[in-house]
Amino acid sequence: MAHAAKRAVVALASAALLSISLTATAVAETEWDLPLAWPDGNFHVENAKTFAKVVGQVTGGEVVINIHPGGSLGFKGPEMLNAVGDGLVPIGEMLLNQQVGERKILGLETQPYIIEDLDQLAIFHKHFRPAIERAAADYNQKVLYVVPWPRQYVYTKVEARGVADLAGIKIRTYNDTTTEMFNRIGMTSVQLPWGEVVPSLAAGTIDAVTTSASSGVDGKFWEFLTHMYPTSHVWSSNAVSVNLDAWNALTEGQRDAIEAAARMLEPVFWQVSKAEDAAKSKILNERGVAMAEVSAEMLADMQAATEPMLAEALAELGDEGEAIIDGFLQEIGR
Repeated sequence: MAHAAKRAVVALASAALLSISLTATAVAETEWDLPLAWPDGNFHVENAKTFAKVVGQVTGGEVVINIHPGGSLGFKGPEMLNAVGDGLVPIGEMLLNQQVGERKILGLETQPYIIEDLDQLAIFHKHFRPAIERAAADYNQKVLYVVPWPRQYVYTKVEARGVADLAGIKIRTYNDTTTEMFNRIGMTSVQLPWGEVVPSLAAGTIDAVTTSASSGVDGKFWEFLTHMYPTSHVWSSNAVSVNLDAWNALTEGQRDAIEAAARMLEPVFWQVSKAEDAAKSKILNERGVAMAEVSAEMLADMQAATEPMLAEALAELGDEGEAIIDGFLQEIGR
C-alpha cells in the first residue's frame, strides 16, 4: 500500500505539470529552506520532499524548496509557529499540538478518545481546518497542507494487563493534553520534544513513550522497549506553512501553482500516513516490540479517567472549540 501511495504521488505530480502552467514570464529563482524535526526517512519528511519536487516542477524551477530533516537547522518542534511567523525560516513543518503555548485551539484533536480512526479524523478536520488557518494567519503565515500521524501507542518495558500496571511509570508525552492525560491514569508524565526522546530512553530517565509506530521505528524502540499498546487515545497532525511575506513575494502564477499542488498532494499524503501504521508496526514487531492487547477493562479505565478533560478544555477554548466539537459530533451522529 505504501508503494501504491507513492506511485499515486508521482501520477499526481504528472497531472500537476499538465494542469498547472505559469502565466508569468521567467523570474529569478526563489530558494526556501524547510526545517523538520523528524529524521530523514520519516514519512512526513518524504512527503515534504515530494512536495518540494512538485513545487519545483509546477513553477518551472523558479521556486526551490530545500528540505532539512532531523532538526538540523536548530529549530525545535514547539518553536516552529513563531519561527515561520517571524521569518526566521520562510517555510516550515510543525506538529500542531506542540504550538498550544501560542494558540491552544491547535491542540484540540489531542483531546482523549474523541476521534476513533482516520476516517473520523478526516471528518473532524473539515471543522478544525478553518481554526488552523485562522491561527496561522494570526502568526503571519499560510497553511499549505496538513497531514496526520498514524494512530498512537503506549510503549513500555513491562506487560500491562490493566491501568494499575502502569502506575508511576515515567512516560514521555509531547504536549499539555497528553501530559495531563497520562498523569490522570496514574503514570508520571515527562514532556519532551522528539529530539530528546531517544537520549532519555538511553539514560533511563523515561521508561515508556506515547507516539506512533512511525516514530517507534525512527527511534529504534526495540533497543529500549518491549511492548506496544494500540490505545489510539489521541490524534496528531502536522502542517506545512509558509511565511506570508515570503508567500506574497512570489508571483500570482507561482502562488496559484503551489496552492494547486498542495491541494492535490494532501489527500495522497493522508493515504501514505494510513499505510504507515501497518508497515511500521510490522517492523517493530519483527524486531522484538510485541503488539500487546488493550483489554476492555484497561480501555474503559483510561477513558473514564480522562473523560472530564474535553469539557475542561472547551471551557477554556470557548465558542471556537465548542463549534468544532459540536459540528463534528453532529456529523458522525454521536
